[in-house]
Amino acid sequence: MRLLFKQRFFSWFDSYDIYDDEGNTLYTVKGQLSWGHKLNIYDAEGYFLGTVKERIFTLTPTFELYIGDELVGTIRREFLSIFHPRYEIDLNGWSAEGNFWEWDYVIKNHDGSVAATVSKELFHWTDHYTIDVRDPADCLMALMFVLAVDAEKCSRN
Repeated sequence: MRLLFKQRFFSWFDSYDIYDDEGNTLYTVKGQLSWGHKLNIYDAEGYFLGTVKERIFTLTPTFELYIGDELVGTIRREFLSIFHPRYEIDLNGWSAEGNFWEWDYVIKNHDGSVAATVSKELFHWTDHYTIDVRDPADCLMALMFVLAVDAEKCSRN
């Protein structure tokens, strides 16, 4: 399943819309004022699904992933991943590695098979990503990964 991730141009906090190939809204993400990034995810009807929340005062950037109010995993950038950013994902047995420019990522299952690919689209005013997910049941988790990576890059810049 393909998700098209687009950051809103005019928003006070981080806000994103996620669409399918036909342009239908699947998810809406709204940033919330807090220490570190806190991104709440809603479905197309406006029902709360989960949160990506940055843990502050950690050695490496770390994000907690919540479905509803339940902590389901974390995403942590590996300490010595300079030329190819790597993320340790404590969720679904996933791991992720990006390219040198940090535009494209491959998310792998514990057996090494590809769970999802993420590509940043260039030449837009705001961040745009294409997320190809093998299993539609993993769409929310793949979206959470992209939100964490985008927030981590934003904090660094």
